[in-house]
Amino acid sequence: MTIPKVAIVILNWNGLADTNECLESLKEITYPGYQVILVDNGSDGDDARVLRDTFGDYIHVIENDRNYGFAEGCNIGIRYALAHMEPEYVLLLNNDTVVAPDFLDELVSVAEADPRIGILGPKIYYYDFHGRKDVIWAAGGKVRWWHPWVYDGIGTNERDAPRYNRRGSVDWVSGSAMMIKRGTVETLSYLDPRYFFGNEDVEYCIRARKRGL
Repeated sequence: MTIPKVAIVILNWNGLADTNECLESLKEITYPGYQVILVDNGSDGDDARVLRDTFGDYIHVIENDRNYGFAEGCNIGIRYALAHMEPEYVLLLNNDTVVAPDFLDELVSVAEADPRIGILGPKIYYYDFHGRKDVIWAAGGKVRWWHPWVYDGIGTNERDAPRYNRRGSVDWVSGSAMMIKRGTVETLSYLDPRYFFGNEDVEYCIRARKRGL
């Protein structure tokens, strides 16, 4: 049985401590078929060198000459992944996340079970919500064009509950942990670089929905 390849793209900008913790958690995951691309988005210090020295061949480091913003910074990593790694999936992962050991097994299992899925994401908890570890930060979201906020997160700021364990269709997935099928990228192209920070994930998912992905 062939294991689908996953390219994990992590963007770092002056976030060395967070990125270290994220990468250390990734080293403990159980899914065997992945590679990590670390895009340093023009950090002020020696982040790229320190990360390369610390993690060696575990990561491929791309050093940008300036801060291109979240969308284009991720695009640079995605382009490299598609050109050099031939992944079936690209996972955008925030550098301030800490992952569960089986998170990638679960994502790939869900994606492989349903060819209609073009984009998917996990349930994400706050790292620490006033001492609690079971408060949801993101579990997908809905777009409501008639609402003043237009889009809302599902379960945001709520304690986890069984109703949030169901898999289902959402209007958008948070870019902090967004897994995209290769075919989706090839059809839609990349994140819109006009979104320097924020909303690029919602726009990408809306674009995908319009294309039936």
